[in-house]
Amino acid sequence: MERADKDLAFLLRYENVAWFEDGEVRILDRRIYPAKVEFVTCRTHQEVAQAITDMVTQSAGPYTAAPMGMALAAWECRGKSADEQMEYLKKAAYTISHARPTTQKRMTLLCDICLKEAERALSAGENVAEAIKNKTIELNNVRYNRMAKIGSYLVDMFPDNGTVMTHCFAETIVGTMLRECRSRGKNIRLFCPETRPYFQGARLTASVCHDMGFDVTVISDNMPAFVMQNEKVDVFTTAADAICCDGHVVNKVGTFQNAIVAKYMGIPYFVTGAPDQGHETVDSIHIEMRDPNFTLQAMGVRTAMEGVKGYYPAFDITPPHLVSGVVTDLGIYSPYDLHRYFTDGSIGKDNLVI
Repeated sequence: MERADKDLAFLLRYENVAWFEDGEVRILDRRIYPAKVEFVTCRTHQEVAQAITDMVTQSAGPYTAAPMGMALAAWECRGKSADEQMEYLKKAAYTISHARPTTQKRMTLLCDICLKEAERALSAGENVAEAIKNKTIELNNVRYNRMAKIGSYLVDMFPDNGTVMTHCFAETIVGTMLRECRSRGKNIRLFCPETRPYFQGARLTASVCHDMGFDVTVISDNMPAFVMQNEKVDVFTTAADAICCDGHVVNKVGTFQNAIVAKYMGIPYFVTGAPDQGHETVDSIHIEMRDPNFTLQAMGVRTAMEGVKGYYPAFDITPPHLVSGVVTDLGIYSPYDLHRYFTDGSIGKDNLVI
């Protein structure tokens, strides 16, 4: 099976996201990358779910970790009857899909696909764990190839020798859009806000950009307005944890304020991904509130006095009037016209792109 992660950065290769082998799942610890390249080894599917909760992997990482966790669950119950295996896998699917509230709907879709693959493998007398692992690779190929299409449409919006600002870690779109830029000879430069408190922009996005040979500069989270104004930023772009069908974009906290500045500066903001049928309106969104103590430190070093309180919403919501376009595998849509995506040939409910 040809893999779609060819020529992408270290961080985006399947084995370096999450990988099932010999009764365990290895997940690259993105909390400490690139300062250290270490993997968290999970020996139960519950440990996989906990790793997702604990942000060992994030962005689209859970969409590989979750099905690999289902492969591990299949390995755990391999000696049981077919009915008992399916019952065990259904419980594992619930545990894994509910690891984080914001991604629950997409994770449930993935786990449901794994359950169907388990049923097929059991009927065919195949190794269920290996079947789910192979299905995970297949799903990754589909997702990466669709992201390559999105990357192509997004790069159409980049001027030659242009300047692009991102926010947080857009995962596969970063690699595929840069691979597309390289193939077209578009020598763009990038600015990456650090995105505290996990510093995904500084550690992950910037690493991928540098790994793929592009000029990348990290800025602190309070610098985007200055940089947009003084460094002639041409495009602001992000992925999204959810794109509601009414055009609201849910993404790493800070996206909203950057979109406001971009609008004020006359800079287009393009969000990449697919609209979520599970989020018909923004009212269905639950903003995940994380441990406030994380905002009182930087990479484990406390920066605030004891007794000072923290506040940590993981995401914010950008309204559609600040979004220039939603870049999908079928083209670029107005945020006010996203339902057309599902009538233009999309696979609809299986949208798992990021």
